Formats: sequence, C-alpha cells, structure tokens
Amino acid sequence: PLAAATSLPARAGEQGRGFAVVAGEVRTLASRSAQAAKEIKVLIENSVSRIDTGSTQVREAGETMKEIVKAVTRVTDIMGEIASASDEQSKGIEQVAQAVSEMDSVTQQNASLVEESAAAAAALEDQANELRQAVAAFRIQKQPRREASPTPLSKGLTPQPAAEQANWESF
Repeated sequence: PLAAATSLPARAGEQGRGFAVVAGEVRTLASRSAQAAKEIKVLIENSVSRIDTGSTQVREAGETMKEIVKAVTRVTDIMGEIASASDEQSKGIEQVAQAVSEMDSVTQQNASLVEESAAAAAALEDQANELRQAVAAFRIQKQPRREASPTPLSKGLTPQPAAEQANWESF
C-alpha cells in the first residue's frame, strides 16, 4: 500500500504532488509511530522488569517482616520468663528475709535464756555454798564403815509415797 501511494502521485500530476506530500508525511508519521512503538515497548519491558524487581523486594520485605515478628515474639516470651524469674527471686528474697528475722528473734531468745541460765547457775552456786556451810556444822568424826545388809520389811509395814512425806520440797 505504501509503494502504491508513492507511484500514484507521478501519474496524477499537480494533485498527485499534494498526494505525494501527504504520503511523505504519512511515511514520516509511520516511521515515527514505529519508533515510538519501539520506545513504548522498551518502556513497557523496563516497567515489567521494575515491577518484577519491586514484587521480589515486596516478597523479601514480607519475609523479613515475618522474621521480625518471630523475633519480637521470642523477645516478648523471654521478657515474660525474666519477669516470672524475677518474681520468684523476689519471693525467695522475702523468704530469706523472713528466715533471717526469725533467726534474729531466736538468737535474742537464746541470749535471754543464756542470761537466765547464768543467773540460775549463779544462784545455784550460792545455794551450794550455803549448803556446804550448813553441812560443815554437822561434820562428825570418821568412823570405820560397816557393811550394811538389807533388812527385810515386816509384812505389816508398807512404805509411804514420797509425796506424803513432809521433808520433801518441790522445785
């Protein structure tokens, strides 16, 4: 068709020259359209390539986000475990403090009992000295010891319980 458009003006005369100008413009326009189509094709190919690259980057970003979410979840779990361990440690410290307080109380009670025992020992020592002095007044000369043999009780006598004897004192 384009070849026919170029041969027609030669036969048509003056009107053919106008047709030749139009045909030349059509050729130029067709050439520019072909060039523009090639450029558009290159632009489309570049766009498709960039879209593919962008799609790959979006997919990689999605994977990275998943990994970040997993890492944040792990950190959250670890923080929960740390909080739980800290709570248990706090309870343990409270128990240790309570045990130390109880040990302090028992130590104070023991110190008080030691003081009371020391006072009782001093009083007992004083009583022992008084008893020694009282017994010293009743000393008798040494006589040879006789072997004592047990004498059987008569059938009519029964021993009285110690609680009924007046010589006993209770402490």
